[in-house]
Amino acid sequence: MTSAPASSRSDRTPSGEPRRALRAARWIAVLLVVAVLHWIAGQWVERHRATLNSSDNARIPVQVALLTPERIERNPAAAPRAGAPTPAPAPRTAPSKPRAHVLTALQPARQAAAPVVPASAEAASATDAASAPDAASPASATSANAAKAGATGTGTASAPSAASAPHASPGVKFSVPPSGDLEYDTFYNGVRNQPGTIHWTSNAQGYEMIVSVPLPFVGTFVYSSHGRIDAFGLAPDQYIEKRGHRAEDIAIFNRTDRQIAFTKTPATLPLPDGAQDRFSMVMQLASLVRGDPAAYKPGVTRQFFVVDNDSGENWPIETIGDETIRTAQGFLDTRHFKRLPRHDGDLRRIDVWLAPSLGWLPARIVQTEPNGTQFELMWRGKLNLDNADGASGPAPDSAPDSASAIVKP
Repeated sequence: MTSAPASSRSDRTPSGEPRRALRAARWIAVLLVVAVLHWIAGQWVERHRATLNSSDNARIPVQVALLTPERIERNPAAAPRAGAPTPAPAPRTAPSKPRAHVLTALQPARQAAAPVVPASAEAASATDAASAPDAASPASATSANAAKAGATGTGTASAPSAASAPHASPGVKFSVPPSGDLEYDTFYNGVRNQPGTIHWTSNAQGYEMIVSVPLPFVGTFVYSSHGRIDAFGLAPDQYIEKRGHRAEDIAIFNRTDRQIAFTKTPATLPLPDGAQDRFSMVMQLASLVRGDPAAYKPGVTRQFFVVDNDSGENWPIETIGDETIRTAQGFLDTRHFKRLPRHDGDLRRIDVWLAPSLGWLPARIVQTEPNGTQFELMWRGKLNLDNADGASGPAPDSAPDSASAIVKP
């Protein structure tokens, strides 16, 4: 009686094993098909990544103009007021060497006239101030001659003064951003890290810029640039890179020999006018846009010669257009600039967003490496603009010539 069920179970066992094997084979086949489909989809996405990235291809760049480094416009010395007595001419002295490294356009209005008064004008002012009524015979003689000349040609008395009035030297508009410490949210491949900073100091003679970006497991990357301001704008003297715990790499701009030297390599480069380093280029661009925002329309491309820690090359920076970006404090209107590919196969990319409400200071900087690694700085906080003397000052848009404002996050 008990042997029948046992025999029936033994009969069913062989029939169940083929079913399980068939079922397992089906699942293996399904998994193989899914894996193959995923691999095909991954290959398609990799080949069509550029097409899928709408931000990169939303607009085909159309070059409207290519701008190259030019001299910066200079403001002349203030003309004498109408009706003011003409000072006595000073004794002729040897002409002084022109001050080629001073941009009067960058100085505050209350200080613009003092540093650029020629030596002859200073001597004339001193002579006029020291002249007393009882010792003014040269001045009296000059006045008499001037009166005689005026009697013979009163109709054209004002023409010579108008013709001899100084004019601004031709050149592009330029206004250095105000000094300040800016704080940024930093991202490494989209992951937020500790805040980074840009320390920026500027005046009519020189500047200093220190960029600090903390990176996980590597340490803090510090990029510093300092130099002077010459007839072509920012003129770096030294550019230093320190990546984490590595030794510093320095690029030296020798303006006496007009050579660029490096500590990383024995090679040297000729120093062209308007040459920048990787980060002074951002502030050079900001200064140019501050001086004449209307000149930078979509498609306009400006060329910079940019020096790295061991080489230098021309960077074409194109104006993409006005965009609104989202920051931690809300939305911010900006103007987007992008470095175009320098050669075929160039995958490194740099994007800069300058904000007019921040005095055209950088609101966002994104650098994409050829392997896809991305570093990002996104402006955070609010700005308080104060003059150097502590009084509240106007916004940088309305007073672009003032270089003494202090920016604080």
